Formats: sequence, C-alpha cells, structure tokens
Amino acid sequence: MLDTGAVKEFLDRRFEDLEIAIPKDITEDVLGETFCKYVEDDYYEWLKDNFKSFFNHGDPDWVWIKERIENYSKY
Repeated sequence: MLDTGAVKEFLDRRFEDLEIAIPKDITEDVLGETFCKYVEDDYYEWLKDNFKSFFNHGDPDWVWIKERIENYSKY
C-alpha cells in the first residue's frame, strides 16, 4: 500500500507546479485516496507483467536469473 500522505504531498506539489486547481466539489483527501487506488491497481498489473517476463511465463531461465542477480548485486 502506498503512503497516502506522501502521495498527497506529491499531488500538492505537482498541482502547484502545473497551476492546476482542484474543483471545489472534490476534496484533496478523496482525490489523494482515489489516486492512490488508481496507482496501486496499475502497479499490481505492472508487477504481474514483469513477473511473467522475469520468470519466462512459468518456465524460469535460472541461468539468466542468476546473471541478473550477479549484475544487480554489484550496486
């Protein structure tokens, strides 16, 4: 779950930078919560897609995965 406070702060800054005004009939809290749910839904789909490609649609290439582990462990 996303940090709602951090997301609301992000939205505040972006709206200010872009000079976007929130309509009076939408509260910042409701907008922030809704945006969090939207991002979480998208994030879950992104994770599922990446899981499929990383694990080769259920037939993992362990040599390739070990290479990824070695590569990323350098950081």
